[in-house]
Amino acid sequence: MRLIQVLDAAGAARVGVIAADGDTVQLLDGWSHSYDLAVAAIAQGVTLDALAASAIGSQTLSYRDALAAQRVLAPLMHPDPAHCHVTGTGLTHLGSAAARDAMHKSLQQDAAAMTDSMRMFKMGVESGIPQDDRPGAQPEWFYKGDGGIVVAPGAPLPSPDFALDSGEEPELVGLYVIGADGTPHRLGFAIGNEFSDHITERQNYLYLAHSKLRYCSLGPELRTGELPADLRGTSRVRRGDAVVWERPFLTGEANMCHSLANLEYHHFKYAAHRRPGDVHLHYFGTATLSFTDGVSTVEGDRFEIDLPDLGAPLVNPIAIVDSGFALGGVRPL
Repeated sequence: MRLIQVLDAAGAARVGVIAADGDTVQLLDGWSHSYDLAVAAIAQGVTLDALAASAIGSQTLSYRDALAAQRVLAPLMHPDPAHCHVTGTGLTHLGSAAARDAMHKSLQQDAAAMTDSMRMFKMGVESGIPQDDRPGAQPEWFYKGDGGIVVAPGAPLPSPDFALDSGEEPELVGLYVIGADGTPHRLGFAIGNEFSDHITERQNYLYLAHSKLRYCSLGPELRTGELPADLRGTSRVRRGDAVVWERPFLTGEANMCHSLANLEYHHFKYAAHRRPGDVHLHYFGTATLSFTDGVSTVEGDRFEIDLPDLGAPLVNPIAIVDSGFALGGVRPL
């Protein structure tokens, strides 16, 4: 099922299902937010699909028009942004055939000559998939922020004035709600743009944490159920009417050195990540970036991430913003 959160003609938030024609949105009766729908499904012991299907009403709207008017919201939010955790894992994807060959050649070199990043990638290649019910290797993990950093499809991605780069990362995102007993429940998946500062990251790998503390986007749709193992999409950067960069990208377990179950285990094994009622939006990584091809983005550039198996593309422009803080901004009390 393809679920969205959308503002109706009166400006009220509604949960909707994308019909088979790809444009008709069937609004659900009685449900304003996918979070409430998920909490109810968990409590009733039914699937998200079943509860959504039982609530489909007679009201409809045009998906195309809603996207054009920027009335489509992120597909999952918590009513309190502080209870939404936005995180991710890196060095999880094998990349294209050419990149894969280069990686495998690098893995043949003496271990002492490897960078820490290459060692971690090697661990994933060798044991990123659980065997005999034992967890696989731990992935690289990072924190991006709480729900306040998530922008809606079509909305500008704010890049702080202190950033050295404003770069896209086309990714698969897992959407989760923690049940009352502490069990993580995966609602489904969405397209994500894990917006990052790659110049800061490249200065020193210990700056990874700084580079990830940025806004991000996901959606427009939440796809429920299992995913195809091989997912293929296109990532592009537009400047005005011109496409300044475009490349295909691969994701899904067939193109990853970690299984999704392994990445989920290493995130949710921490008790702090299993607090009842919390939302988790987890980015699973990528191997395709415009930055690696020497592209320097500028304000107004528009990112377009198209992954057809997950519905409509995710589109967001860049907006440079004042960080609102300066040296000496802390006041003694």
